[in-house]
Amino acid sequence: MLDLHDCTDKLLQLPIEQQALAQECNGKCVDELLEGSLRLLDICSVAKDCLLQSKESMCDLKSVIRRRKGNETGFMVEGVKYLALRKKMKKQIQKALQNMKSVLIASSENDNTSILSFLKEAEVVTLSSLEHLLLFISGSKGHSKHSRWSAISKLVHPKRVVCDSQESNSNEFQKVDAALQSLIRHKPSSLENFHSHVENLELCIQDLEIGLDHLSRKLIRNRVSLLNIFNH
Repeated sequence: MLDLHDCTDKLLQLPIEQQALAQECNGKCVDELLEGSLRLLDICSVAKDCLLQSKESMCDLKSVIRRRKGNETGFMVEGVKYLALRKKMKKQIQKALQNMKSVLIASSENDNTSILSFLKEAEVVTLSSLEHLLLFISGSKGHSKHSRWSAISKLVHPKRVVCDSQESNSNEFQKVDAALQSLIRHKPSSLENFHSHVENLELCIQDLEIGLDHLSRKLIRNRVSLLNIFNH
């Protein structure tokens, strides 16, 4: 995925491709390309925000565990807060996915112009990968595991995410959600296993954040290139 946008950047720097794109694109086409680039950045922002919220909530849970492992009350309070955050986050992701679905359907048509066709296809591929990433974060079980790991790997190269998640039927987000629900329900005295799940999730989030940051910077660079082409 990152290679795809590197290739896009190189194409947009070529004078002959810039000229072809400027000549072939009418006002509506220009608006669609610019709106598409902004849409990708907005979805990246949604994913980043979800990861940041998850990480901050994880820190609160770990802080409770470190301060006093026997303090079940403090842990339960933070645990309930985390699950409430997850519920809110899933609604936010679901809304974003609904918007993406309509865009993917509308973007399925090809264009006769080679550079324009490439740009539109790059947007569709990126949208699809971001869709898998949001499903991964939400802990959804709607798509096949193999296809989702493949899509996320191409998007951000999260080696730990792919390797760890392929070993079981649930990913790091799902494991923490399930373990936390079980802990709150049964009020156990030991939190050691849960602590391990939290650490794995933090590593997973770190990988995803790095990949999303790289992708966002490439998307911004390509958007600036498009603006420069159409403003001349």
